[in-house]
Amino acid sequence: MAAATSGVVVVTGGGRGIGAATARLAASRGWGVCVNYVRDVRAAEAVAAEIRRGGGEAAAVRADVAKEGDVVAMFDAAAKLGPVRGLVNNAGILERQTRLDDMEAARFGRVFTTNIVGPFLCAREAVRRMSPRHGGSGGSIVNVSSIAAKLGGPGEYIDYAASKGAIDTMTVGLAKEVAEEAIRVNAVRPGVIYTEIHASGGEPGRVDRVKHAVPMKRGGRPEEVAAAIVWLLSDESSYTTGAFIDVSGGR
Repeated sequence: MAAATSGVVVVTGGGRGIGAATARLAASRGWGVCVNYVRDVRAAEAVAAEIRRGGGEAAAVRADVAKEGDVVAMFDAAAKLGPVRGLVNNAGILERQTRLDDMEAARFGRVFTTNIVGPFLCAREAVRRMSPRHGGSGGSIVNVSSIAAKLGGPGEYIDYAASKGAIDTMTVGLAKEVAEEAIRVNAVRPGVIYTEIHASGGEPGRVDRVKHAVPMKRGGRPEEVAAAIVWLLSDESSYTTGAFIDVSGGR
């Protein structure tokens, strides 16, 4: 098994969709990969096994990013693969499409805890391992936001959109906070991408319905988002921090 040359990257929600595509591509670029999952162990193990078959290093690690203890344990497990020098905050949820006046408080708690508290906890643990203040040697954090943070998600997911707006703000603030510590923090904002998340909202075919509103007139592929994420992880983007890449077909 080849040693990871870029360090280890933790990819939350790494078992499918954008996370799985990112894990595979990062491994091909020399990263060891912690493939995080919360429920679908088979999918995460399949991604990790594929990476290992290709000569890379990977481990599937269960953790609910909304739970502090799980997040700390996940980073400890990732460190067994090597020094943690990357984090992709990809895990997120949305719930059934509806207007705000039909949403209940419990929904806000679920969405905001996973989509906001989770990335904050993961970023905290990453900084604790990357910062020279804690004995680290720097690294890169990439937050997976959403073009919904700019568009607002009216009539469907304004709670989800708001959670991603919070991640945009965290990206800017944290980038400035740790810039002198050799840690870069950036974000990618996907548009409508062919992933399973749309089924969670009650409309598995949503991309095909809304793609005509996209200037490029098509939905995106997870691999197209992963390419932007892995570039931001890499030294090729060494002078880039606090930046956003919209992978949204021009939307």
